[in-house]
Amino acid sequence: MLSRLKQIYTKANDLTAAAFAGVAKRFPHAAKFLGIVRSRRRPLLILFFLLMHIIGFFMSVQAVMQTRTEQGAVAWAISLNTIPVVAVPGWIVFGDSRINTYTTVRRAGLEKVRPLAQSLIKNIEAAEASRPSAGPTMKALERFASMPTLHGNAAELLIDGKETFDSIFQAIDEAEKYILVQFYILRSDRTGTELKNRLAAKAAQGVRIYVLLDDMGCLDLGNRYVKELRAAGIDARFFMDFSGQANRFQLNFRNHRKLVVIDGKKVFIGGHNVGDEYLGKDPVMTPWRDTHVVMTGPVARAAQISFVEDWHWATETLLEDLEWQITREDFTGNMEAIVLPSGPADAVETCSMFFLSAINNATKRVWIATPYFVPDDKIVTALQMAALRGVEVKILIPETTDSRLVQLSSWSYLEPLEATGVEIYRYTRGFMHQKVVLVDDDLAAIGSANFDNRSFRLNFELTAIIRDVNFAGKVAAMLENDLSHSRKALAKELKERSFVFKLAVRLARLLAPVQ
Repeated sequence: MLSRLKQIYTKANDLTAAAFAGVAKRFPHAAKFLGIVRSRRRPLLILFFLLMHIIGFFMSVQAVMQTRTEQGAVAWAISLNTIPVVAVPGWIVFGDSRINTYTTVRRAGLEKVRPLAQSLIKNIEAAEASRPSAGPTMKALERFASMPTLHGNAAELLIDGKETFDSIFQAIDEAEKYILVQFYILRSDRTGTELKNRLAAKAAQGVRIYVLLDDMGCLDLGNRYVKELRAAGIDARFFMDFSGQANRFQLNFRNHRKLVVIDGKKVFIGGHNVGDEYLGKDPVMTPWRDTHVVMTGPVARAAQISFVEDWHWATETLLEDLEWQITREDFTGNMEAIVLPSGPADAVETCSMFFLSAINNATKRVWIATPYFVPDDKIVTALQMAALRGVEVKILIPETTDSRLVQLSSWSYLEPLEATGVEIYRYTRGFMHQKVVLVDDDLAAIGSANFDNRSFRLNFELTAIIRDVNFAGKVAAMLENDLSHSRKALAKELKERSFVFKLAVRLARLLAPVQ
């Protein structure tokens, strides 16, 4: 066997050497530069690169046919043909080549959850917890979420890590029946350990606890943490479970949602994951600026549907024994609210279409705070049109970032947005990770979705949308304070930078769809 392999290797070398000897005879200067006829090993290495280019070419055709956006198709096609050694493995792992298969299986799972959702809607109607939607954005939201706008809710803004985790931990301590926990990142540091200990204490009291984590976000978590959760009687799972059946799909579809539900009565949604850095303890990204929201009322029941869908996907079991009934006693306030889950299996691009609807229907202002601002052309055009019709459009992004590529890409939007009156600000007081949108004087969205292709089309995201003047006023005050710790970014800054920096910005922008 080894002798046969050696013969094949030698034959391949000889054929490759002969082929490149012909090339060297026709193009002597190129041959001298490459040194392709001086070594028996180099022809085989060059053959490898040649094969990678051939593979890259066929994969680029696949990318053009299957990638869901023109920008993504162009980015993949260019990279697969120019740097196939890097792009080919990237396409295999992160490309859209299996999206159709994934979508089919995911939607089949959702059908099994649909009876629960329909039963919940009947309970909502019986308790008169829904009301006719006001305005085109809320009407669109109801279609996106397959859920009516809910009233009778109360919401509290949670600014930064201490407020958020103090509130979550207190709610966990007060749980009586069950706790649903879902995070993209969970670390085994002091914050993660405190969460584990509090959950374990409630499990010992007979409270049912379900924990769902994302495999990619929790790569550094380690097996010990999860084993300790399970040993405490907590049902802890991973969304994709690389070791199991779900590994038949690519790693690109990440569950970026952050959700905690207590007894179906209280729900937490926002930008925080679980880790010391979210409490401002990271030595580099400090202070950490983030936002969460806690809501009570019928909306807490509705938020459970998203978790049940994800849990069913990960475990093939249905959490039917949660609290689904709604009575007038569950009403805790007067706010209208709706929870919007979005993901790659949606029939339409739910996440980006919600933002488009909100921007297009704004009449007074659109304020957006996001750590990753790499929007597609549709969002850019919507922002420009809003500014041109007199809407105050402000974009708040971090000065300090954990992604150099995203930061470079964001520079490319300065000139076209500034030309139409859109204002971009860079937050200078540490790292800003919040995902908040304020529209006019009554609509606020807080969740996990960023303004980039990954959140728009690839990640599973969760956003809480609240329609209430008083709550929106509190969000406005919060963002005004953030803007006071920011500087206005101007297009002339890019013009003053070096040619190399400008080139890096343009190249980064080309890669925006795959960031």
